[in-house]
Amino acid sequence: MRFISPKTDFAFKKIFGSDQSKDILISFLNAMIYSGESVIQDLEILDPYSAGDVVELEDTYVDVYLDVKAVLEDRTTVLIEMQIWNVEAFEKRVVYNLCKTYGNQLKSGQGYFDLNP
Repeated sequence: MRFISPKTDFAFKKIFGSDQSKDILISFLNAMIYSGESVIQDLEILDPYSAGDVVELEDTYVDVYLDVKAVLEDRTTVLIEMQIWNVEAFEKRVVYNLCKTYGNQLKSGQGYFDLNP
């Protein structure tokens, strides 16, 4: 029996991409990135229902990346990307997503001092 790899965008979002599994994803990311410390307190999966970029690799199809936006305990926003294939212009995409996330923090009437790194 063959299983879909949880590293694919489709499977990852099916496993972790709902409010019901949010605590599981938080625990998973804390375990993988922060050695089990509870650094991530909340998170939001960016665009969980759109199809990702798909490439063919050795007779299988794999999704290229998954973006997760997480809010840490100190209110810092971080972007976490699962990268399983070398993507052209990856660095530019990361910088673009970082700038977009940083710029979208403020609501109407808020000042620049309200921005978090």
